[in-house]
Amino acid sequence: MEMPKVTPTCYCGNPTKLNMSWSNDNPGWRFFGCKKFGSGFRKLCRFFSWFDLPLTPRSQIVLLGLLKKVRTLEDARKRERRTCFLVIVFVTILLFLKP
Repeated sequence: MEMPKVTPTCYCGNPTKLNMSWSNDNPGWRFFGCKKFGSGFRKLCRFFSWFDLPLTPRSQIVLLGLLKKVRTLEDARKRERRTCFLVIVFVTILLFLKP
């Protein structure tokens, strides 16, 4: 689907931003939302409009499977970084405690 020539305007009068949902219910769906949405502004603008048509059930299953694999790999990478950091700290302590 092509990007529309005119983007919707949100309730606060600003042009909206095209975002992508990564929730389990709507993976890969694009939507227009206010730039202030979820960014910690005091006055939140709740403008929301879907851009894409819903995915087929098969596409949704494939996308969710891929998303799960990406999250699993990201978690493994975080654990590896943490382990590497602890090893470096441990070796450094051993080197400095040596008489």
